[in-house]
Amino acid sequence: MKARRTLATLFLIVFTDLVGFGIVIPLLPLYADHYRPAPWVFGLLMASYSAMQFIFAPVLGRLSDRVGRRPVLLFSLAGSVAGYALFALANSIALLFVSRLFAGICGANIATAQAVIADTTPPEGRARGMGLIGAAFGLGFIAGPALAGLLLHFGAAAPGWGAATFSAVALSMAFLFLPETRTSAGEPAAVRFASPLARLARGWSDRKLAPLLLIGFLVVTGFAGFEVTFAQFLHGRFALSHDRVSFMFVYVGVLAAIIQGGLLGRLSRRFGEARLVVAGLLSIALGLGVLAGTHRLSTLLAILVVVSFGTGVVMPSLSSLVSRGAGHDEQGAALGAFQSMGSLARVLGPFAAELALGRWGVGAPPAAAAVLAFAAAGGAVTVFFRRPRSGQESPDS
Repeated sequence: MKARRTLATLFLIVFTDLVGFGIVIPLLPLYADHYRPAPWVFGLLMASYSAMQFIFAPVLGRLSDRVGRRPVLLFSLAGSVAGYALFALANSIALLFVSRLFAGICGANIATAQAVIADTTPPEGRARGMGLIGAAFGLGFIAGPALAGLLLHFGAAAPGWGAATFSAVALSMAFLFLPETRTSAGEPAAVRFASPLARLARGWSDRKLAPLLLIGFLVVTGFAGFEVTFAQFLHGRFALSHDRVSFMFVYVGVLAAIIQGGLLGRLSRRFGEARLVVAGLLSIALGLGVLAGTHRLSTLLAILVVVSFGTGVVMPSLSSLVSRGAGHDEQGAALGAFQSMGSLARVLGPFAAELALGRWGVGAPPAAAAVLAFAAAGGAVTVFFRRPRSGQESPDS
């Protein structure tokens, strides 16, 4: 019962904070139009948040292993409040950069939230717990953009203040209701702040973790590139208006929430995380491959169900496998390395996708993402279902 209350509290905290994140994200192109930065400057602005997550996700994850999950989450949520307030006050591209860099540092706390789940759930229930984070993301991205449109009627700064308010509510809930979940005998050792590259090097040297890092990197690189060019795809292929493009994002968010919040737990118990990863990757590859060539809106809506199923099961299942392969005192570090690889992919993927779109057209990013997902599926089959050696555990043991 206590674990269930903790998970429910964490879900509300992540959801509330992600509403603030969802409020800000649709406004970045508007700011770009206002300040007229060069295209490469806008590319750096879009990449800055993920770049900071890449650097700081392992740091915050490891710090939570040492000093506890609660203080790290409280500190990062307080930083989110300040970052969104700065976003509201930004009157130059330089201040906008600072707000995104600061938000990226504080937004690197997802690995710590995942570590709370790992602390409070048994291995067989971990995928469902990780799915709650994904569901909170999906719901946040449904509510956030809708609120952004409403808040803009009260002035250009109102969305930033609204995002800061939601993060302040999340901070209050964490302070009042979230218990400390890390349990470790003895005093915590001194924290060593290794570089993210050093953390990743340690992850790559781990025979269990390295394949999961590579699979995650491939699929996130492709899908991040598809995500940032999806609106351009809808404009170029279907000539959709801005409000219909927003509906498509809400539609995808609803699908993600249903899959991760309602179906993932039952599917993981029945089939296991490894099989879900392979099925999800093949769904992404098939869906995006067909999407790249479709010219019918009804087909697009059906394809997005397939793609949403794939993305809805792959990343939570991979996160669960990473957690289960790490020792109790290494949960934050392992999950931080995994999230850091995802952040690096979200830096590289959008740049590559924009180059591909400019050279080969709007169908190129989903086609490239499909190829990467198919390659990741082949790697997952090789890693998870090769004949086990004597004494070797099965992928879902």
